Amino acid sequence: RYPVCWRCDSELVFRLVDEWFISMGKKLNKPLEQLTEEEKEANLRYQIMESAKQVRWIPDFGLQQELDWLQNMEDWMISKKRYWGLALPIWVCQECGNFEVIGSEEELKSRAVEGWEVFDGNSPHRPWIDMVKIRCKKCGAKVSRIPDVGNPWLDAGIVSFSTLNYRHDREFWGKWFPADLICESLPGQFRNWFYSMLAMSTILERRTPFHVCFGHGNLLAEDGREMHKSWGNAIWFDDAVETMGADVMRWMYFTNRPEANLLFGYNRADEIKRRFLIPLWNVYSFFVTYANLDKWTPKDLTKEYSMLDRWVLSKLQVLVKDVTRYVEDYEPFNASKSIESFVNELSTWYIRRSRRRFWKSEADLDKKAAYTTLYHCLTLLTKLLAPFIPFTTEEIYQTMVRTVVPKAQQSVHHNEWPVADESLIDEELMANMDLAIQVSSLGRSARSKAGVKLRQPLSEVKIAAEEGMLRRLRRLQDLIKDELNVKQLDLTSRKEDIISYRVQLLPEVLGKKYGSLFPKVRSAVSTIDANVIASKLLEGLSLEVEVEGKVVRILPDEVEVSMVPQEGYSIAEEEGITVGVNVVMTKELKKEGFARDIVRRIQNQRKEASFNIADEIETYYEAGPKVVEVFTDYGDYIAAETLSTVIRKAELPEGAHVAEYKIGAETIKIGLIRAP
Repeated sequence: RYPVCWRCDSELVFRLVDEWFISMGKKLNKPLEQLTEEEKEANLRYQIMESAKQVRWIPDFGLQQELDWLQNMEDWMISKKRYWGLALPIWVCQECGNFEVIGSEEELKSRAVEGWEVFDGNSPHRPWIDMVKIRCKKCGAKVSRIPDVGNPWLDAGIVSFSTLNYRHDREFWGKWFPADLICESLPGQFRNWFYSMLAMSTILERRTPFHVCFGHGNLLAEDGREMHKSWGNAIWFDDAVETMGADVMRWMYFTNRPEANLLFGYNRADEIKRRFLIPLWNVYSFFVTYANLDKWTPKDLTKEYSMLDRWVLSKLQVLVKDVTRYVEDYEPFNASKSIESFVNELSTWYIRRSRRRFWKSEADLDKKAAYTTLYHCLTLLTKLLAPFIPFTTEEIYQTMVRTVVPKAQQSVHHNEWPVADESLIDEELMANMDLAIQVSSLGRSARSKAGVKLRQPLSEVKIAAEEGMLRRLRRLQDLIKDELNVKQLDLTSRKEDIISYRVQLLPEVLGKKYGSLFPKVRSAVSTIDANVIASKLLEGLSLEVEVEGKVVRILPDEVEVSMVPQEGYSIAEEEGITVGVNVVMTKELKKEGFARDIVRRIQNQRKEASFNIADEIETYYEAGPKVVEVFTDYGDYIAAETLSTVIRKAELPEGAHVAEYKIGAETIKIGLIRAP
């Protein structure tokens, strides 16, 4: 098989050439800790290994990769057969074979016998450097520089010295050396950049040039393959930024574990938007929309917080502490994941449970508290997020802060890093609310199992848990009732109030064990309360029954125990909490659910008609008697939710925005016009 270029498929020519190497010393079959100082002094590789051990490697297996490379590497090839690049300062005598390495431009000037005037004033690159000739110290012949240039990693490796003026201003260099942090791809650089920097610094100073090395995986295409132009799967940076946005790219990097390869592409970008950036923007948009409607400004701040407000503000302070700790410890993944979790709770719990506080028309203290709380959350969140997604946060900051706070900093990036207000942290409240959120999630799951939408009101939910949990849940039962859309909440320590157990002996096990006696064993077991049997077996205890004067012991793995919900209930269970939702619907509950469905359809119709959120409307409908009954009984509710000044069963007016719906078995036609 003939070799070809992996980039362009051109045939390759294999040729042997002479190259220049730096000797790394003989490999010794001893651990670094067992080497004597004399052995280390005579062997560069082990000196570099000592420097590598002075570094904090993230992830920590990076150190072992670096040490493995240093332990097993051959001599370091430093030359390249190219024209451009770092000109190796090696002059070789063609007469006697002697070579010399020139250490500085001053030394070269003092040794030059030809060409200095051409080189003087130019950078030490070809062709100028090649004009300079020196005299061989051994035979006196005129000597030229070798034509090779240096391996690029020589340039990269000396950066912590060359950029800080090491040779001419050692005091200035000492203020900045070593670097606090370097960051690069771990798989590609432990034998290139990381290694070359360690080598240079060890030779010059016998210590590491950086305190922390943050290594990360490779960036691959979404299918896990490397990106190559020739394969057609390469994504250019400019194209990615224009298509998906710089902040989306940044968040994609932050939320990928650094030690793992990143699968990069437009599908991943869409996922990142849906998971975090769109919810964040929706929270911001929600606040701005309603604050503008109510003409709320930061002048209307209040501290009369509700329990829900105090919970989210407590969560916010914990977030500040967590993100600060993670960022200071070089953990962008954990920092970004903490922020994602907070934004999710802010969106799916705080705003969901507070939405009506923003909707209501009167500007009371409760409404002001909701605005104050959400304003604090968003403004502090932008400061936390500014280093992560600088463009999105700047847009939010300019709208929410700069336009309404005259003395505010000109940019979010000019603000100090936030500091947590410890007085706002309430650990007990956060634990209680987390429990309420967990219970609500179980309740929604139970409804989903029964195929009952959350819009449909139900009569009751029962929650079974240990007494300590129940005490905590009692403080938040109104929130749970609202979230699960039930009329009544029943807290009990008796799981049997929600479920019963079905016990079935395993004939393939017990039939073999007891043979012809098995039917009598099964009959004896059937006389015992299944709940009593289940409680024993689930605790890992055996069940004893008497059959024909003998005691028969039944083990837990010889019986199948299954849960059966009480009649009319759908259940979900997790971590010692059982939630049962009564899914039996009365005629009145169905009618109320129908009304909520109508509200949802009208709200969507308002959006489709491009009505403003504060526009009052007139609602006209054509429907059968069942729908008319719903409008009659729940007309005030429908009107309040949809801002309808008129709700009338009539022929749809000309120019109305009309839509036809089928809700259950009923068909309804609705026409909306903007109220005069």
